[in-house]
Amino acid sequence: MAFGTQDDTDDVMNEINMTPLVDVMLVLLIIFMITVPVMKDSVRIDLPRASAQPQDAKPQTIRLAVDAQGRYWWNDTPVGDDELPRLLRVEAAREPQPELHIRGDRDARYERVAQVMAAAQQAGLHRIGFITEPKAP
Repeated sequence: MAFGTQDDTDDVMNEINMTPLVDVMLVLLIIFMITVPVMKDSVRIDLPRASAQPQDAKPQTIRLAVDAQGRYWWNDTPVGDDELPRLLRVEAAREPQPELHIRGDRDARYERVAQVMAAAQQAGLHRIGFITEPKAP
C-alpha cells in the first residue's frame, strides 16, 4: 500500500467543508449577542416639534437707482443723502427682509454706488443685487 499515488490525487472532492462556515456563524452570533443589549439601552431625548407651514410671504423688492448726477431714487421717488440710511434701517428690520436692487447709471460715479452698498451693509441688509442692461446686438 503506497500512499500518495497518482490515483489518490485525481479523486474529486464532492463534499463542502463546513468548519469555516460554522466558525464564521459562531463569530457573528457572538457579535450580535454583544451588540443587541447595547442597542436596547438608548438615551431618551425629547426633540422639539416643528410646524411645517408653507411660507407664502415673498420678500419685497426695493429698487434704488443712482442717476448720472449722483442722486438717489428709492422706488422712483427722489431721496436725499441724509434720509437714505434711515430708510435702509427700516427695511432691514422687516421680516422677511426685502431684496435691494441697485441700478447705477452708466455715467454715475462709482463712489456714489459704493456709498449705497456700504450704507446697506451697515443697515443690515443681506440681499443686495445689481440691475444691468444687456448689451445691444
